[in-house]
Amino acid sequence: MSAEIRLVEVGPRDGLQNESAQVPTEAKIAFVDQLSAAGLEEIEVSSFVAPGWIPQLEDAEAVFAGITRRPGVRYTALVPNQRGLARALAARVDGIAVFTAASETFARKNINATIAESIERFRPVLADSPVPVRGYVSTAFHCPFEGRIAPEAVLRVTLALLELGCREISLGDTIGKATTDDVERLLDVVLPRCPADRLALHLHDTFANAVANAVAGADRGIRVFDGSTGGIGGCPYAPGAPGNVATEALVHAFAGRTGVDRKALAAAARTIRPFLTRGGAGSAPTGRSPS
Repeated sequence: MSAEIRLVEVGPRDGLQNESAQVPTEAKIAFVDQLSAAGLEEIEVSSFVAPGWIPQLEDAEAVFAGITRRPGVRYTALVPNQRGLARALAARVDGIAVFTAASETFARKNINATIAESIERFRPVLADSPVPVRGYVSTAFHCPFEGRIAPEAVLRVTLALLELGCREISLGDTIGKATTDDVERLLDVVLPRCPADRLALHLHDTFANAVANAVAGADRGIRVFDGSTGGIGGCPYAPGAPGNVATEALVHAFAGRTGVDRKALAAAARTIRPFLTRGGAGSAPTGRSPS
């Protein structure tokens, strides 16, 4: 593993979207600014969904307007459709992301569309986007409704998103049930058809496997991993369990390879923690949530 590891910070979006308490806009801005100082290359700041769908992220425009942008840092957002794209571009995003799943049931329950319908929704978004587009494929390993997902199903969605023009595909362990064997099994199928430099892993730490799974992915050539500083963002399908792997845990696992300052991440976690109801995994090197 000689190449650099790139970490995509998803805490401000994925970490905060399930919070029950309303996090003040000023706190989100301070959180992003602290993350910017940590050496991260990409921060997913918010989501431009229809008002009311995700109340915690209704202030996306205000957050983007308030952050201090650092040279070399890409500030991105999730968008569901062309209306979301227009809002994102008006906010001067550096990139956008679209979201689908490898499980038909999960797609229907979360975005009210089949996988094929979601791909068609994205087609005009990618056609109109002047900024790079990332594609999320959730339930890439296990689904809370369908169980284990066949790697071939993940490959089909991955190739469809690449064909649309997605720059990068992030494969998600949505319920945190994947093992290193699962990671290797999936990559054995996907990598022959999709180069490693177009893939990322979005791992959840429900069963404390996320760091080991990241290392297994790196062993197969994956160089991009999503993390959430402080481990914020619980798993909605496993109440009380950790969700996103802590960015600090990834920095520890890939010591000296990420260019990210762990002390700066700790400062960012302290900035946002007083406003959270779910807590987080802090900076535990293992990625486990403290007991």
